[in-house]
Amino acid sequence: MALLERVSTLIRANLNDLIDKAEDPEKMIKQVILDMQNQLLQVKTQVAIAIADQHLLEKKQKDNEEKTAEWMRKAELAVGKKDDDLARAALHRVESYRELSGSFTQQVADQKAQVENLKTALRQLEQKLTEAQAKADLLIAQQRRARAVGKAQDARSAMGDGSKIAAFDRMKHKVAHNEAVAQAKTELNAEDVDDRFTAMEKADRIEALLAELKAKRA
Repeated sequence: MALLERVSTLIRANLNDLIDKAEDPEKMIKQVILDMQNQLLQVKTQVAIAIADQHLLEKKQKDNEEKTAEWMRKAELAVGKKDDDLARAALHRVESYRELSGSFTQQVADQKAQVENLKTALRQLEQKLTEAQAKADLLIAQQRRARAVGKAQDARSAMGDGSKIAAFDRMKHKVAHNEAVAQAKTELNAEDVDDRFTAMEKADRIEALLAELKAKRA
C-alpha cells in the first residue's frame, strides 16, 4: 500500500545527502524531522483503523459461525419432526453460511497480516525518528560551527593576501566536513539486524498461520 511505501522511503532516507544539497542545512534537518513526525502520526492512525477492521471482521466471522450452528440445530429439529423439506431448507442455509466461512477466514488472515505489517512499519519509523532526533541536534551544532569557521576564514582572507593558506584551510575544512558527513551516512544507513529478524519472525508467523488454516480446511 502507498502508506507503507512512503514509510519505507523515509526509513531509507539519507539525511546527509539532503543536507549536502540544501542551501540551509539546519532548516532541512528540522523539515525532515517534521516530515517523519507527521508520517508517524499517519501510520499510528492507519494501525488503529486496521486493528478496528480486524475486530469487525472477526465479529462477522463469529456471527457467521453462530448462524451456521443455529441452522444446523434447526435442520436437526426438522429431522426429528420428520419434516424433510424443512430440514433441506435449513441445510441449504447451513451450506450458504459455510461457503461464507472460508471467505471470512481468508479476510481475517489477510487483515492480521496487514496489521502486522503496519505495526512493523510503525516500530521502524519510531526507532528511526528517535535516532534522527538524537542526531539532528548534533548535525545542527556541527553546521553552526562550520558556518562560524567559514566566516572566520573569510575574515582572515580579507585581512591579507595569504590566498594559498586560506585555500588550504578551506580544503582542510572541506575534508573534515566530508569525513563527518561520511561517518553520519554510515551510521544512518547501517543495516538494521533487528529488522531482518523481525521480517524472519513475521514470515514464520505467516507460514504457521497458513498451515493452521490449511489444516482446519482439510
